[in-house]
Parts: sequence; structure tokens; C-alpha cells
Amino acid sequence: QVQLVESGGGLVHPGGSLRLSCVASGFTYDYYVMGWFRHNLGFERESARERVSCIHSAGSSTLYSDSVKGRYTITRDKAKNTIYLQMNNLRPEDTSIYYCLMNVDCQPDGAHWGQGTQVTVSS
Repeated sequence: QVQLVESGGGLVHPGGSLRLSCVASGFTYDYYVMGWFRHNLGFERESARERVSCIHSAGSSTLYSDSVKGRYTITRDKAKNTIYLQMNNLRPEDTSIYYCLMNVDCQPDGAHWGQGTQVTVSS
């Protein structure tokens, strides 16, 4: 059974930085995508769920939403089955619950999810 465990959320002032981690276990896929979505209310309203960033296991192919491009960087440590999301220059509108996913692509349907980690940007 696939398990995804996030860490690294917290409270930060505007302009600050945080780094999220997601460790995956229990999977047998050779090729997969891991990444991050965010949502303020949990997954009760799918239309408000935002794709943030993804990275492919086969190489360094990455994807970013326009709202975080240039501020966030996604990386992976394949040996540790871990991905990281370095978030710089954080803004109040980045406040959300960030969920890690694993899937065949960077889409929510059929994905495995972590439990979520809260990121709060406030002065």
C-alpha cells in the first residue's frame, strides 16, 4: 500500500521560506509523478484544489503553476523516495493545506495522497 508522509509546514511571515518534504513508501511503480496540490478547505470542493508543482521519476521534468513559478522549486532524492518543495518569497495567498500526491501523471484522479501539511503565511 502506497503511503505518502508530508512534513515541513508551519507559520512564516510574508517574504519568508519553508521547505516541504514528502516521503513515499509501499509503491512498486517504475515510472511515476510526485508533486503537490494545495487546498484551503480539504478536498470538499474539487474546483478549488490547485495543482502547485510536480516532478517525474524518469528524469528532471518539472511542472509549476503560474502562481508559484519563480518562487517554488521542486526536487527529488530518488534514493530516499522523497520529494521536496522549496518555497521562497511566500505570500499570504500561499496559505493553504499542501498535499503530496503520487500518480501516473500530475492529475488528481486516481492519485495516492498524503495527509496534508498546513502552510500559513501571515504577519
